[in-house]
This record gives sequence, structure tokens and C-alpha cells, in this order.
Amino acid sequence: MSFDRRSFRLGILAGVFLFLGLIAGIALTANLGWFSEAESQEAVARAPIPPGTPPNFVAVVKAVTPAVVNISTTRTVRTQAGDMSPLMEDPFFRQFFGEEFFKRFQVPRERRENSLGSGVIVDPSGYIVTNNHVVAKADEIKVLLNDKREFTGKVVGTDPKTDLAVVKISAKNLPTVPWGDSDKLDVGEYVLAIGNPFGLTQTVTMGIVSATGRADVGIADYEDFIQTDAAINPGNSGGAMVNARGELVGINTAIFSRSGGYMGIGFAVPANMTRAVMGSLIKSGKVVRGWLGVSIQQVTPELAKQFGLKEAKGALVSEIMENSPAAKAGLQSGDIITALDGKAVDGPSMLRNLVAQIPVGKNVKLDVMRERSMMSVTVAVAEQPKEIAEAPEEAGESGAKSGALAGVEVRTLTPDILRQLGLPPGTAGVVVSGVADGSPAEAAGLQPGDVITEINRQRVAGLADFKRLAGKVGKKNVLLYVNRQGRKLFIAIKP
Repeated sequence: MSFDRRSFRLGILAGVFLFLGLIAGIALTANLGWFSEAESQEAVARAPIPPGTPPNFVAVVKAVTPAVVNISTTRTVRTQAGDMSPLMEDPFFRQFFGEEFFKRFQVPRERRENSLGSGVIVDPSGYIVTNNHVVAKADEIKVLLNDKREFTGKVVGTDPKTDLAVVKISAKNLPTVPWGDSDKLDVGEYVLAIGNPFGLTQTVTMGIVSATGRADVGIADYEDFIQTDAAINPGNSGGAMVNARGELVGINTAIFSRSGGYMGIGFAVPANMTRAVMGSLIKSGKVVRGWLGVSIQQVTPELAKQFGLKEAKGALVSEIMENSPAAKAGLQSGDIITALDGKAVDGPSMLRNLVAQIPVGKNVKLDVMRERSMMSVTVAVAEQPKEIAEAPEEAGESGAKSGALAGVEVRTLTPDILRQLGLPPGTAGVVVSGVADGSPAEAAGLQPGDVITEINRQRVAGLADFKRLAGKVGKKNVLLYVNRQGRKLFIAIKP
């Protein structure tokens, strides 16, 4: 009996210890966060957001997209007449039927081309900024707003030198995108590209600023591009590049691509340059640019050493034009301009861009190194002469309306073009700026960028020679001698 009583007491004691152990275990698991799912979720909710998490751009997109528009254009393209039977070329038949009869078969064909692009409303009264190449040579412009309203657009002015244009629609109280200061953009900063790639309206892509001040890209005469990895595709041209605050910092313009599609390199015209060009186009229908009257070149490391510069920066003056602002101010060949009004000049492109945006008549201070000594020169900026301002527009020439050179467009070889093509200074000829699809020249292999130096074994020194010799070609075969990136070759074109 005593054994049973002792066993009973031991059993009760063991039960008490087991109960106390369970209570302690429950308390411990609760403190470790294993007990309550609700408490666990609450703990996660209270956790701080890890550093580096991308910001949310929903509010920015909602604010900006109403001011980004779709621009569709239509233009009429005249092509050469169809080939005639050799029988029709026979003098006997021409005399028998008469020339009027044959003219019926020589009427040039016409076709309509449609293209798509984007634009940004920057003024509530209907002013829209886009790219020049979006609206160039358009017969009709349609602007589709975010709210599905459609308007006919009218070109206020274009500036091929920056690839910008201003279009106006008859509407009021339109949504706009506020201007940002593109000079304050930092590499690595978030940007959004908004436009209509491939006609897909209101497409938004995100990236960062990959670089600023990109020049010598070969897209326009005045280049100061913002480079980004935000996806830009055909149809995005003229669209908005905005920062994380929803401010317009650039106009999407072009991509670098070997395939024609997105490869992570896109370019936008900075907002500050865009704003200056737009204001001039609205005010006078053209862009008035500042001018010093100097020819300038890049400072290479070798030149920097020769001229006593610590760094290969600045713009080396190679020539002073007579009676120019630079000549009157006393600038000399061999001077190196290192700063303009206190702003350091990295190279020739930067100086050209800065001077172009200075109001005519304003005095500017140039920091100049002359014979290894620094000095300051004050120059009164003048208006860029008409022959310089309009040179790219006047320099174009079409090969012919029909025949072997139909559809071939050429331009004067400028020092900038020679540099872009990698050709030595003084190279003679004309550069091919366009070859029409389906033309005899395209079939023969002529390409944009080819430099035509001879037509039918006769030298082409410039546009005048090209125009004279092209006029003699008619419907005969033509033999071109061209320079293609330093390689010489003959191209035979059959009409």
C-alpha cells in the first residue's frame, strides 16, 4: 500500500512538471514569432523598405501621359515612270505617233506614305514640341490626344540642325508637362520615356541617364544629347523624357542600333536646348543663333601638350573670319577657348551649342589660353549669317526626276560630315544623304554615306559639278566612282 501511495505521489509530481514545461514552451515559441501568423505579418509590415528599392512612378505617369500625343503624318511621294518597251524608244514610232502620245506613258507615279511619331504639349494653347524628322515634308498632320480627340496639326516651324519642330493645334486648356532643368541632370538619375512606339499609344519605359552632353553622334548639326537606357523604339521620336518629379528634361529623338530595334542606347534633345529653339520658332518661325565667326577644332592630347594645356579640353581656334565678332574682339588663330562666361568648355561641340543659344548683341567673356598664358577676351555675339544658318537646307540636291539617278539625294561635304565619315579634310565630292526605296541606285548598291567623286569618269568637286553632270545622264546608264568609308569602288546604275 505504501508503494502505491509513493507511486501516486510521483505521478502527480511528474504531471505538474510536464504542465509547467508546456507553459514555458508556449511562452518561448510566442517570443520567437512562431505562435501567431497575424503577429508575424504585422512584424513584416513594420519592417523598413530595403535601401535601393526602385521608386513608384505611378503618380508621375498619370500626371504626364495626358500631355504626350500621337502624331501621324501623310505625304505624297513621286516616283519615276515605269520602264517603256524598247520599241517605244524607236525614233520611227515616236515620229509616227507623236511625242504627246508617249507622254501618257511617262507620267510619274505617286504614292502616299504614312508615318507615326510622338509629341509633347508644352503650352495649354496647343503648342506641341516634336522632332523635325517626324513632320518633315508632311502634307497632312493628325494629332491624337490621350482623351481620343483628334486635331489637324499645323507646322509652326522646324529646325533640322537640332531635329526639333513645333506643331500647333486649335485647342485650349490642354494638359502640359512642366519644364525641367536639363543642366541639372545627373548620370544615374531615373528617367521615363513616354511615347507611341510602333503605334502603341502611351507606352512608358524606365531607365537611367547613361550620359549627358553627347556630341558627334551624327544625328544633327547641334548635338548635346542625353543618353539613356530607357527603351526607345520607332514611333517614340518626339516623345517626352521626364525625371522622377515628372518634369520634361528631354525630347526622345533617336536610338543607336545595328538591328533597327532597342539596344539600350537612346538619345534625347535636352529640355533647355528644346525650350530655346521652341521659343525662337514660335516668335519668328526660324531659329536665330549666336555667332562668333571662328573655325574651331578638338584639342587632342598631342595638341594640349604642344600648347601647354594640362588637359585635352577646350576649343582650338583654327581660323578667324574677316569682320566677324571674333576678329573685332582680337581673337587669334591658335587661341584655345577654355570657358565662356565662367562655364568650362569641354570641346568644340559644347562651345558651338553655348554660343548658338546666346542672345544676339550680348557681350560674353571668353577665357583664352594664348602662347601658354591665360587671358580674357570680351566678344559681342552677332547673328549667325544666313548662308551659314541655312546651309544644310540649301545644300541638298536631287539627282534627277527620272533615269539612273532618280531618288538619289546628295549634300555638300562639310568638315563635320567628313569627320563623321572618317575621311580626311579636303576630300572632294558630294555625300549621298538619301536613296529612295526601289530606285535604280538602290538596286545597284548605292548607300547613304557614300561620297560620289566621279560621274561617268568626270570629277565631281561639289554640288555644282554633281548638278551639271547629273543633268547630262538622262535615261542612259551611269558609272559612279564613290568613296565608302575610305574604300574606293565603282557603281554602275542602269535606269
